[in-house]
Amino acid sequence: MAGSAIPNSSGTAAPRLSAPALSCDSHIHIYDPRFLPAGSQARLADNAAVADYRRLQARLGTSRTVVVTPAAYRTDNRVTLDAIRALGADCTRGVAVVHPEVTDAELEALDAGGVRGIRFTLFDPATAVTRFDMVEPLAHRVGELGWHVQLHWRADQIVPHADLLDRLPCTLVFDHMGRMPQPEGAGHAAFGIVARLLDRGRTWVKLSGPYLDSQGPAYADRTQVARAYVRAAPERLVWGSDWPHPTEKADNKPDDAALLDLLSDWAGDEALRKRILVDNPARLYGFP
Repeated sequence: MAGSAIPNSSGTAAPRLSAPALSCDSHIHIYDPRFLPAGSQARLADNAAVADYRRLQARLGTSRTVVVTPAAYRTDNRVTLDAIRALGADCTRGVAVVHPEVTDAELEALDAGGVRGIRFTLFDPATAVTRFDMVEPLAHRVGELGWHVQLHWRADQIVPHADLLDRLPCTLVFDHMGRMPQPEGAGHAAFGIVARLLDRGRTWVKLSGPYLDSQGPAYADRTQVARAYVRAAPERLVWGSDWPHPTEKADNKPDDAALLDLLSDWAGDEALRKRILVDNPARLYGFP
């Protein structure tokens, strides 16, 4: 059934896939000008506040959410903490961005606010607010809280940092399927590194952002990579919309219902889809 348009999402139809109860959208961003750091010239995504996202939730049928602090806010995580409160602390978790100077008290406050991981968005080092040399010291600190380290790295960054990844003491989460490029896909050397880490039992992958590395219509070329992850570690995969799709121009936003429907092709079994949408995120993010 068609509905009204939702900001930052093309299409209006509901997904063909019926999301099971307690399904989690494990990767979204909220933009709220009230929390932009003083003096920042960063441009925020328009119409990407909590109220806008609630409309997408209703369209997709999800009820749990993981809010990831956007790069525009640098290491100011107030926007994420506010979104967790607004969406509901029992059904929302957060992933923060911090520097090594963060105090223990600040980490404890983030933990109390629902944060369960930190993110290193390094796919474009020129615009990144963190650095590769920050990953290991911060991984030790957040590991003590039971948090994970989330990595938005390109495949060609994963390969030269394989030794670093081996050393990290905490749970790892790779954003956007590890950014495996086409045409190599699962044949890229980085996939082997991620697969080896998956075999060790403390690494996870987000089935999100297929448009970031796709060269074909309807993201068909992402199917090989997604199915390879499903075969490798179905118990450590989560799905995320990446709304409001900050990498995409306003006239080229993906259809979030179609993104959810990709799971029907990537994980063809209903029980497996429930695992990815409900059971796995409950375990990774500590939902009740």
